[in-house]
Amino acid sequence: MAKITFIVYERCMFSAVAGLVDAFTIANSWYQQSCRTSADGSLPKRPLFEMEIVSLKGGAVYTNGNMQIQSDRSMAAVDKSDLVLIPPHICGVDPDQREMSAIIPWIVKQYRNHVRIGAICTGVFILAASGLLDGRVATTNWQMIARFRRQFPDVILKPERMLTEDRGLICTGAITAQYNLALYAIELFGSEDLARECAKVFLVDPNRNTQTPYIIANFRKNHGDRDVLKTQEWMEKHYMEEFTTDKVSDLVGLSSRHFKRRFKRATGENPLRYLQQLRLETAKNRLETTSDNIDEITLQVGYNDTRTFRRLFKQYTSLSPREYRDKFSVV
Repeated sequence: MAKITFIVYERCMFSAVAGLVDAFTIANSWYQQSCRTSADGSLPKRPLFEMEIVSLKGGAVYTNGNMQIQSDRSMAAVDKSDLVLIPPHICGVDPDQREMSAIIPWIVKQYRNHVRIGAICTGVFILAASGLLDGRVATTNWQMIARFRRQFPDVILKPERMLTEDRGLICTGAITAQYNLALYAIELFGSEDLARECAKVFLVDPNRNTQTPYIIANFRKNHGDRDVLKTQEWMEKHYMEEFTTDKVSDLVGLSSRHFKRRFKRATGENPLRYLQQLRLETAKNRLETTSDNIDEITLQVGYNDTRTFRRLFKQYTSLSPREYRDKFSVV
């Protein structure tokens, strides 16, 4: 039997803890049903997972939305665990640093005692703050990529991945990737067959291994460079036209070389890459909200060759235009 320990802290996300407790409870039920061995068909006494919820001091913790979780004990009272899980917090709502300064050393101690550590979504920031992820592969919520890289440059961030594992440190992408973590743990401590059965119960695609189709480009505009902002606004209106850096730099009276440098500094992308993202985000929107065919959309977003468009689109989203439409269309 594997013991799973959930850490709860002030303003963490209630849904991650409740959802995973339910997922592992369901796994226990299916595990017991598959292990009927006695003549009378009774269930085995021991489930696959034992779960506990712990907090820094024990007692009640108020999560995001003022939902209350009653922890089973304090973190100091934990004597054994096989997997410690760190829930996320809402993007932009950072956890209390005094609380984290006490929780993080405990996480490090558990890992050094050969306990696996899993972090969900923005919970990866807490794990990264421990230093344990330095030089190791991780992922996190795709909305937080730029901030994560600024704060933790020594982590090998793979934001396209739904889940990563590197020497016992497990990280997930955005919030519903918690179910991918659940399936990973079910297979790790149970079996591949059990994980496959639970994936069907959860309605989770076990082969969903990338966040890329869900990522929305962030076109940074609050950088304070008026010349660059002017060119961004021009590109938003003229993205379907033939583009050269010289043409756009002339709008603001800058040399091409100087313009490229300022544009990159302000937006984080070079002008051509920025234009490509702009076109492909527009294509995504048209695939979601119109019934226009792929050839029409190719021309609408500024490409003349459908093959080039399809190749770029798949590089950008990991899906073909048709696959993307099948997945996200509201028409």
